Amino acid sequence: MKRLSILLILMAAASAIAASARSEVRFGNESADTTAITALLDSAPRQYANPEELTAFFARSFIGTPYAAHTLEAPEEILTVRIDSLDCTTFVETAMALAFTVLEKRSSWRDFVYNLRRIRYRGGEIEGYPSRLHYICDWAVDNKYRGNFSDVTGTFPRYSNMVRSIDFMTDNRKLYPALADQNNYDRIRAIESGYRNHKFPYIKTIDLGSKATKAAFRNGDVVALVSTLKNLDVTHMGIVVKESPEADPYLLHASSSNGVVEISSRPLAEFLKKNRQWLGVRVAAMRAWRHCRLRRGASPSSR
Repeated sequence: MKRLSILLILMAAASAIAASARSEVRFGNESADTTAITALLDSAPRQYANPEELTAFFARSFIGTPYAAHTLEAPEEILTVRIDSLDCTTFVETAMALAFTVLEKRSSWRDFVYNLRRIRYRGGEIEGYPSRLHYICDWAVDNKYRGNFSDVTGTFPRYSNMVRSIDFMTDNRKLYPALADQNNYDRIRAIESGYRNHKFPYIKTIDLGSKATKAAFRNGDVVALVSTLKNLDVTHMGIVVKESPEADPYLLHASSSNGVVEISSRPLAEFLKKNRQWLGVRVAAMRAWRHCRLRRGASPSSR
């Protein structure tokens, strides 16, 4: 009888934990999303050349998924998970979170949710709207500090440096409903103050077509497209896909103009030449990620 009581207590605790995990997440469709995430994790290849290959694998899984803007915006800041529709940033974060989960040899949708949160939010913790990593410069710095991935632009054979003061959000307060709240505005303003005269490397559009630069891209690299706006660093992002190490890199991205996740019809260099709203790209990758590390205080799920 005592053993049965203990078992019932453990089952109740497990049920409470599962309910808590769900309550902390805003799904598009909980049943469909959790089922789809589990199926994606189960479909991952058992062997892969490097972490970027996993990112590319999952990114390709979303080809044809509808584009949807502003899916993260809501009165309350909690983790939003949408598999049925994506924008350029949520597409990249979702593919990377799936890759992280497989690299950790985990297979639960809860592990994916944990990884998505640690990519999207400062320190991996949700503490209101300003804790979301809105600027790509901030996203890159925070994730590098925590060992999730690194900006590898400076490893390319041809790159330049740019200096910008990033304050687009507070300079365009009316575009962001959450900034009507003075506390949110002040916190974002404080974050922006850390990016005054911010120096970052980028590869100019003119240099993307060189043979050495094209060869330096890996299948699965994350690329962030540098804006022409003077107080903003990046206005679009996606994932590089290559058929072979020597092949031209193409951009796999959630396209707002075509309304779907797709591979660009032109190689990356030609894609940017055609779109003058971008000056070049920054590149991020999981190359420095420590393979299959365990999270503190978390027990691995079976695979």
